[in-house]
Amino acid sequence: MKEQTISKATIDRLPLYYRCLRLAQDDGMDIISSEELGRRLELTPEQIRKDLALFGQFGKKGVGYYVNELKFNVGKILGLDNHWNIAIVGIGHLGVALANYQNFIALGFNLVALFDNDPSIIGKTVNHVRVRSIDDLPKVAAKLKIDIGVIAVPAQFAQSVADRLIKAKIKGIWNFAPIKMKVPDDVKIVNEDLSVGLSRLSYYITGK
Repeated sequence: MKEQTISKATIDRLPLYYRCLRLAQDDGMDIISSEELGRRLELTPEQIRKDLALFGQFGKKGVGYYVNELKFNVGKILGLDNHWNIAIVGIGHLGVALANYQNFIALGFNLVALFDNDPSIIGKTVNHVRVRSIDDLPKVAAKLKIDIGVIAVPAQFAQSVADRLIKAKIKGIWNFAPIKMKVPDDVKIVNEDLSVGLSRLSYYITGK
């Protein structure tokens, strides 16, 4: 129901609200106004109030939002309280960087498995997690109840990795390969194409 009634633009803003509230919490703030949230995120206070109102009544008129409470509620809306189990496939430079990303735990994600097909990498440990053979994916996914698979392999291997994740009944994919993936409707995928971001930045600084 939520996906049918809430716009993608609103959903895309929710993680920004959560991050901003985390930073406000780190700064020791107890209360934050929609105006201050808007200033930090370069959004209008009206947009923020409109977005949050779609999910319930938050904050107190004339006072603002209680930071801890709103952070908790936005996190719950995002499903971060589910403590999803994550596996990374492809332990090259990008895979290692992702495996060492410290905010996984802060966001409620658990890095439980790493996979590769290179015998020289299999058996090594990254961030206290042992790298396993990709062939072990089905049994490990079932045993560790992996929810999200992260694809950090070259583009030519990405679809086959996605197929393996899907076959292992993993329903969420975070894809860093620069290709359009074919997945069933019941599998949710988010694509992060680093080359697109860099190319966009190149356009902006070219000054055309």
